[in-house]
Amino acid sequence: MSKVQKTYLEVQGKQVPVKVYHEKRSNVRASFGKQYVILRMPNLLTSSQQKEQLAWFANWVNEQFAKHKDLHLRFFGKNYQDGDVLKVGARSYILKFSFLGKKTHTANLKNGILHLKLSKYDSEAHLQKAIKHLLSRVVGNDFKPEISRRVNEFNNMHFNMPIKSLNFKYNQSNWGSCSNQGNLNLSTRLLFAPDDVVDYVIIHELAHLIELNHSDRFWKLVSGAMPNYKEKEEWLRVNGHLCHF
Repeated sequence: MSKVQKTYLEVQGKQVPVKVYHEKRSNVRASFGKQYVILRMPNLLTSSQQKEQLAWFANWVNEQFAKHKDLHLRFFGKNYQDGDVLKVGARSYILKFSFLGKKTHTANLKNGILHLKLSKYDSEAHLQKAIKHLLSRVVGNDFKPEISRRVNEFNNMHFNMPIKSLNFKYNQSNWGSCSNQGNLNLSTRLLFAPDDVVDYVIIHELAHLIELNHSDRFWKLVSGAMPNYKEKEEWLRVNGHLCHF
């Protein structure tokens, strides 16, 4: 049985989440997961051998971050500044920050400029988190008419089911969901994916209006509407970590 240890590793002054597996194996393996950097090593190593492997692992992780800039995006996220241009699909938004003596954050979009009124009392880490949620909400609302049109179009073409509501959420755990009441939820992270990938997720959730499971009948509904849907699933598997505010 393997033993799992969760910890953090400092990379370029920031904390990266790590999982260390001590398991029955003969070699050491390091890899990058979606949320953790993973180290697997034999459970029979001595204390000094473990320290040696951990030192090698720390060097390896730092080297990978230096070589692959996409790792910064995956583990650290974007760091927004006043005047930045946010590109989402074919649309661009100029970010304009104002810092006020309030405890709340608000945002609105006008003529392509996304005005963010931010609390000057918040820490940088909390501020960046708030900015991401504000951008998700405002940009999601900007795209909602177009996405709603596509949802209705695919529903009329393939499913003909009643839809109670369509909502955008900054969801990190899934790309979409569907309730048995006919409520569809789509992650705003999808806005960074190609149109045909977004269409796949729409079709996937619409099919759940008929089958609230992943049975053979469900996948027949999906393939009937999009025969090459597996290509879109693969795109999300490979590139999904790049899709976020």
